[in-house]
Amino acid sequence: MKRQRAKQRPLYRYDVYRGRRRGQVRLMAAGVCAVLGLLLVLIRGLGIRFSGFLLLGAAALLALSWLLDRLAAGDDRWRLVRRGFYGCVAAGLALLVGLEVVIMDRGDSDMTSLPADAVIVLGAGVNGTEPSLSLRTRLDKALDYLERWPDIPAVLTGGTGYGEEISEASCMYDYLTEHGVEPERLILEDQASNTAENFAFSEELLEEAGVDPARDTVAVVTNDFHIARSELIASREGYGHVVGIPAPLPWAHLEINYHLREAFALVKTFLLD
Repeated sequence: MKRQRAKQRPLYRYDVYRGRRRGQVRLMAAGVCAVLGLLLVLIRGLGIRFSGFLLLGAAALLALSWLLDRLAAGDDRWRLVRRGFYGCVAAGLALLVGLEVVIMDRGDSDMTSLPADAVIVLGAGVNGTEPSLSLRTRLDKALDYLERWPDIPAVLTGGTGYGEEISEASCMYDYLTEHGVEPERLILEDQASNTAENFAFSEELLEEAGVDPARDTVAVVTNDFHIARSELIASREGYGHVVGIPAPLPWAHLEINYHLREAFALVKTFLLD
């Protein structure tokens, strides 16, 4: 018996040491996430502030998990709290993965080869009077679609946001006409401030142009990560058949940032919009 106890003690000390090491690694990871997150939030020019907020959230979760592990070491009630915490984290991650699968699947479904009765180009940020990178990719995709189908009208939808000297619709009109699109094909909607308003305010303009959104096919040009939510919102606004025309962003870090942000936006649309 004495020999068995003597063998068990080193194993116990090793388990305690390993647990402490895991805790230290977790705290170090939380610190790294917090520093990187702050940098991404503060350096606006990178365009990935949302990723910064996610990293700050990850830092908080790591620190909280370390604290719960310590509290649960000698208290059964805290063990239950810890199980609930890890269960919620696992469920949240599973939901995030599921939403990303949907977002990427819809974003990869390029319908550029399919005809439509009209096209809506959804607005994005304008830097003063110039289109942002996100908006420019949408406009270049719209140019390709309008050249492929030269007989359909296009609604350019987007109001004037913070820091924008002109409306998103006006910026899109200037860009497309400078690249050879006939002005008479373009219909401006310059009041919308979100995606739901983009579709709601464009509906009347489409009807005036002889297109019935409830029955006719309407192509929607937006970024690839935005296609799934745009289709959902269009359906809620009474559009019968929407053809998604996705415009990918040129840099991987921007794609990752906006795909992650879109998952949270999709949840908001399901629950609140």
